[in-house]
Amino acid sequence: MPLSRANPTLEDYRDHLLILRASLAPLEHWLARFDDGPQDAARLAPVVRMPILEHDLAHPATPPGGLVVDDIDVATLQHDAAYRWGLCYVIEGSQLGGAVLYRQLSGHFAPHPLAYLGAGKTPGPRWQQFLHALRASVREPADIALACAGARRAFNDLLARVPAHAESGAQ
Repeated sequence: MPLSRANPTLEDYRDHLLILRASLAPLEHWLARFDDGPQDAARLAPVVRMPILEHDLAHPATPPGGLVVDDIDVATLQHDAAYRWGLCYVIEGSQLGGAVLYRQLSGHFAPHPLAYLGAGKTPGPRWQQFLHALRASVREPADIALACAGARRAFNDLLARVPAHAESGAQ
């Protein structure tokens, strides 16, 4: 990912957000069709992350331009709740990494708020709630395999959008 460079820039943050948008926007839209599993509001409060991501892209400190990234294809995603738990594991887990990146980059990227990275908020309580709900819901070997497949799919779709120069840290 672009922010993995030794000395990331706001251009890297912009490109990071563009890559995430190509994955997250279609996933959020697709996941909103369901009301069970990780989309059951009684198990986990819904969170819509795209407006925060779009706000960061529109911030005056964000450089114009950036990568052109194709959206992921949600047509071949499995509808099983266990599979969606796996997809959501990647989305929720990324917020932990975002908090680490925020701590590392907020001073360097000021005055950009880095709202998508968490703007200093701790994702720990939600992550613990997510893990508790996941463990209670995904228990059978077949469901565990589906959740793992969903997580692999989410990671693979995201990484497929990272240009080779952004992945290697080369300019």
